[in-house]
Amino acid sequence: MVNVLRLTDVSYVRDRRPILDGINWSVDDTERWVILGPNGAGKSTLLKLATSTDHPTSGTVEVLDEQLGKIDVFELRNRIGFVSSATGRRIPAGETVRDLVLTAAYSVEGRWNEVYEDIDVRQAERILAEWDLDGFADRTFSTLSDGERKRALIARAVMTDPEMLLLDEPSASLDLGARERLLQMLSGFAESPASPAMVMVTHHVEEVPPGFTHVLMLREGRIQAAGPISDTLTAENLEATFGMPFDLTVTAGRFAAVARP
Repeated sequence: MVNVLRLTDVSYVRDRRPILDGINWSVDDTERWVILGPNGAGKSTLLKLATSTDHPTSGTVEVLDEQLGKIDVFELRNRIGFVSSATGRRIPAGETVRDLVLTAAYSVEGRWNEVYEDIDVRQAERILAEWDLDGFADRTFSTLSDGERKRALIARAVMTDPEMLLLDEPSASLDLGARERLLQMLSGFAESPASPAMVMVTHHVEEVPPGFTHVLMLREGRIQAAGPISDTLTAENLEATFGMPFDLTVTAGRFAAVARP
């Protein structure tokens, strides 16, 4: 196993308000982590540090064996796949799905005058097929449904064979059918030994795909629990994280939580 992310005594303060406090956490290349916690717990801030788009107030962040503050972050970001709602908002409305994925090879948003090699085109076509988007290749991004857009953004994120894939609430805003389809595909991707390390932020245990191996639970910027998902995602830890008691069930590898009356 190779360590791809390590946070040591990390704190993050903005406008005198602590967002993260004393975080110690590491991710290996074979692990697939889900981060759970209420709004304001610090989940998205944690991903900002992992993507090297921000730096901690104190402590050390090491990403892919490079320490933030001692590395050219633009080179580092090319080795990381990242998907969020903000990513989708930056895509030009007229961009085709094929070009959306292909332009990841140059780390640009919106095709212009780049010249792509045949190997890049074949890679894009293969990934479109893997994420069930080959029939949408000539459609523009703006005409896709929410579920199709989320799959297209993930396809773009894996185009460059990243060493770590970070997903910020990938199933947010999706209807039941689109959510389940996406979770099935994420589950298959997570279970493949060829896939990179994965970290996914969500608010809901129902959105944890089977195949994810570990869970990190945050509350008010502090870690409540972290470890293998089978041992750590418990009703007791959910109560400590969300501040209310739950009944937790697991069916066919899928979790469900209902508040106790």
